[in-house]
Amino acid sequence: MLRYKADLRTLAFVSFYFGLVAFAWVIHPTWLVRVPFMIAIAVMSFFCAVITHNTVHVPVFNHVLLNRIFQVVLTLSYGHPVSAYVPGHNLSHHVHTQTRKDIMRTYKARFRWNLLNQIFFTAIVSGAITRAEWQYAKAMRLERPRWFHQLILETVALIGVYAVLFLLDWQKALLYVWVPHLYAAWGIVGINFVQHDGCDPSSLYNHSRNFMGKWVNWWTFNNGFHGMHHIKPGLHWSLLPETHQRVLGPHIHPALEQRSLFLYVWR
Repeated sequence: MLRYKADLRTLAFVSFYFGLVAFAWVIHPTWLVRVPFMIAIAVMSFFCAVITHNTVHVPVFNHVLLNRIFQVVLTLSYGHPVSAYVPGHNLSHHVHTQTRKDIMRTYKARFRWNLLNQIFFTAIVSGAITRAEWQYAKAMRLERPRWFHQLILETVALIGVYAVLFLLDWQKALLYVWVPHLYAAWGIVGINFVQHDGCDPSSLYNHSRNFMGKWVNWWTFNNGFHGMHHIKPGLHWSLLPETHQRVLGPHIHPALEQRSLFLYVWR
């Protein structure tokens, strides 16, 4: 059923996220342990947001129905309809990278310290992202009804699950679901800043910053190979490292191949 065997890791991550939420919800430990659980769930939710990014470019399953179901599952894992990813990311950021038509262009955040840019970037661009999502949904209601109905399904599922969880126990829902989802949304939008700030959008090769560390790329499904992803957005994440070395490596500026994401943020 999987298009690529590597997506067994994808399914394992998503399953672990839901298992972790369920475990924390059931045992609901003392406050000394609840916070570490919340942090762990938030990190896993962010990884699910990365998986969402991968899925809107390359579906996981061969069967259309399975992919639609999986999008609902992913929606519940990071707190935002997966289909809404299309207008802001696929149709704006990928097509108009770092230009005025890119609603996530990084020069909207201009603090002198990159850490502040990273912290506030999501808040700065979230209004434009939300407007783009609403405008696109309104236009696609008749033009692409299948996509629109999928968006509605994901939205209704998310609101419904939120409602049930908050009615069951608002404190658990806040701690183990709502806050982690906010972190995931902040992280998946904010990562755009370090991946493009200071790069040359007109260059064939130097339009993105790449983070080459094996550890971070294992956990983020090779998201560090961002330049190659922009060149071939339909390429599966498991194929990015080899393709980066062959296609992009010989041409990219050395400063745009970095080992540590955190060192850049702290500059």
